[in-house]
Amino acid sequence: MNALKDIQHFYFIGIGGIGMSALAFYFHKSGKHVSGYDKTPSDVTRSLEKAGIAVHFEDLGDRVDANFKPADTLVVYTPAVTKDFGELVRFRESGYTIKKRAEVLGMIANAHYSLAVAGTHGKTTTSSILGHLLAETGAKVTAFIGGITNNYNSNLIQKGNEVIVVEADEFDRSFLQLKPNIGCITSMDADHLDIYGDATTLENTFKEFGNLVPKENLFIKNGLPLEGLTVGIEDDALYSAQHITVENGVYHFDFKHPDGVISQMQFNLPGRHNLSNAITALGMAMLYGSPTSLLPKALLSYSGVNRRFTYRIKTEDRVLIDDYAHHPTEIAAVYQSVTEMYPDTPVLAVFQPHLYSRTQDFMDDFAMQLSQFDEVFLLDIYPAREVAIQGVTSEALLEKIKLDKKRLITKDALAANIKKAPQKVVVMMGAGDIGVEIEKVTQFLKDAY
Repeated sequence: MNALKDIQHFYFIGIGGIGMSALAFYFHKSGKHVSGYDKTPSDVTRSLEKAGIAVHFEDLGDRVDANFKPADTLVVYTPAVTKDFGELVRFRESGYTIKKRAEVLGMIANAHYSLAVAGTHGKTTTSSILGHLLAETGAKVTAFIGGITNNYNSNLIQKGNEVIVVEADEFDRSFLQLKPNIGCITSMDADHLDIYGDATTLENTFKEFGNLVPKENLFIKNGLPLEGLTVGIEDDALYSAQHITVENGVYHFDFKHPDGVISQMQFNLPGRHNLSNAITALGMAMLYGSPTSLLPKALLSYSGVNRRFTYRIKTEDRVLIDDYAHHPTEIAAVYQSVTEMYPDTPVLAVFQPHLYSRTQDFMDDFAMQLSQFDEVFLLDIYPAREVAIQGVTSEALLEKIKLDKKRLITKDALAANIKKAPQKVVVMMGAGDIGVEIEKVTQFLKDAY
């Protein structure tokens, strides 16, 4: 296989995925011929097409490779695509080089000075803050982000190729493809147990990733069973936020680091988990060499990632918040954020469970976290790549939620029932197609008022 620079054609199976599309944009902007398949049209595929990248939505099977040659084409696929998918089978049988997304991302990152963000939670927010800090302080950075950044309206930040920022994804052990110069681990909560089997195996794999990073360059959340540069909130960590206050929804804090303190910094995202992500990104940027004097302004200008505590509606009478939360710890973080921003205000939570396996593994934890809200609307489980597991249903989860005000709801009934709900504040959470439903709900509510 030639180096990536010698490849002329890049073909993506699952090009509309958030990580896949970032790679597609990257190679397209590098002057390569890029095209691909996705299951359904989306905002992402429309952005790809607008950029001049050909996308189709039919499995072409034997017809797919008419314009390609094995010698100068790399086929990139997402693990969400089944092994018997027609196009994938055709490319495999025809002798094409085929790689997973994580392998290709590793090839790019490992050819440059790289900063990698790992953790069960917080990868997208932390990597987007880090990419923004580096870009705003003059670094020639390319950052691959697992979400659409509000500052750049893209999942790719591209200001040059001297340093690469990547999300180090634990799914399918993908992050073991990386050899970062600087890295972090934001959290190691149990997840993806369909891949790892148990929490101990997952934790050991995170430690294996940590061993890929020089110890003096590894940032870790304070309290994790690892050696590295500790990050915390109002504690004794090497890098921490101190003297925190909230004014008009904005965090004000002092940033303590090993060489001193930067006073009176500001950060616009709600939630102490996000503030911890910001401290991690600040530490990594400082270690890379970003001018310390420019960091406060750069952080203040950061405006978040789509579907990470995103305000869809924010008026005196109605607040609609959209969040990607799909793990109990993430739901807990959303609850902490919303109650800090809106104390003593009843909150309606709309949740779409993601994956049968995850729902089975954390059924009791999901129920406990959802029981904190004033009322819960529960959608059917979004299966993604999985087949149903007997007894694992939204009905079973609903039964465990300790609230009087709780109900199963269909997508068709969602908008009208949110409109009728007495709660001023509504949060919609999940990693499935609830991201599509939030658009419909937002428009319905705006039309109604």
